[in-house]
Amino acid sequence: MRVALGVSYNGQAYSGWQSQPSGNTVQDRLEAALARFATHPISTLCAGRTDAGVHGLMQVVHFDTELDRAPFSWVRGTNTFLPPDIAVQWARPVPDAFHCRASAVARRYAYVLLQSPVRPSVDAGRVGWVFHALDGQAMRDAATHLLGEHDFTSFRAAACQAKSPVKTLRRIAITQRGTPDADCGNHGCAPCYWRFEFEGNAFLHHMIRNIMGCLIAVGQGLQPPEWMRAVRDARSRDAAAPTFAPDGLYFLGPVYDAAWGLPTRTAAFDWLP
Repeated sequence: MRVALGVSYNGQAYSGWQSQPSGNTVQDRLEAALARFATHPISTLCAGRTDAGVHGLMQVVHFDTELDRAPFSWVRGTNTFLPPDIAVQWARPVPDAFHCRASAVARRYAYVLLQSPVRPSVDAGRVGWVFHALDGQAMRDAATHLLGEHDFTSFRAAACQAKSPVKTLRRIAITQRGTPDADCGNHGCAPCYWRFEFEGNAFLHHMIRNIMGCLIAVGQGLQPPEWMRAVRDARSRDAAAPTFAPDGLYFLGPVYDAAWGLPTRTAAFDWLP
């Protein structure tokens, strides 16, 4: 039978999703836990690989097994053998035609950014950080140049293995949370959080982190919003800003046709700023 799982994880301690010889990846830990529960090796495929330090709120994986267990058993049994920062949220039997990656019609990410004169503490590793105040409208104006189908070579890591740099971004939403008018002394930067949401058919390696670097350059007034279009059209990584930190990046999960009957969110969605 084929089983799909929704998995959440804090990526701080891991070298990304994909299995590596070191064994220090989310996939390695998940497959080890599945093997202990199922008492036979299990190989998983995921909806979207994440880099070192990147978090997942609802990574979706699937695997094939001859073991017949209730969905609740896959959740509880696998979690028994997982470390505290990785947890299976749900399990569902799916038809053989389902493929966690190929069946996805879109993917969603969020980036949480702390704007503050003081670095993160309790949320260190879970948010990005900027010292200077950001102009939200300027960043929103810049983001419009990325919507639709484009060649995103300028935002692609050199090690990217995607067959094509052409992707479609359907949505970029930028919201500010907190108290932007708070007193922060003479630093000129009111502490608050920013949330950036991205939805597209697929993403290139480091694509969102490279876009974030450019959006922040615009938000800080280092570049005008129109610069984003110039970066996009240059089709050169050298034209864009440096890759931003992975700390605040969250894979919210894939989007599937409702006919598959899979959950669209988990409890982890409700605490993210």
